[in-house]
Amino acid sequence: MHKQYISMFVAGAVLSLAGGVHAATSEALIEQGRDVFLNKSKGNCISCHQINDPGAKLAGHQGPPMVAMAQRFPDKRKLRAQIWDPTVKNPLTIMPPLGKHWILSEDQIDAVVEYIYQF
Repeated sequence: MHKQYISMFVAGAVLSLAGGVHAATSEALIEQGRDVFLNKSKGNCISCHQINDPGAKLAGHQGPPMVAMAQRFPDKRKLRAQIWDPTVKNPLTIMPPLGKHWILSEDQIDAVVEYIYQF
């Protein structure tokens, strides 16, 4: 019976640790997405989109602002697809297909999605 309690304790500790690792990974991914979004030599998203971030200097006004992203895109996959190739939904868009044209890597697109999804 004593072994059962120890096993339950260890299992709970492992689950707790895994949750902490996931949270740290998510924060790192968000920070990477922020770096890509705000960096004019990477994604250059900030040139067209406004975002409520203190580091966003001289944000653009061409594209839609990054507000209510979770409400606008309840399915993150649709937001990712929009970043990957916005010409699918709007062939006349001025937004470049960041994934299709390999402007951003898969990992960078995933990071940008996580970053802007919090707004």
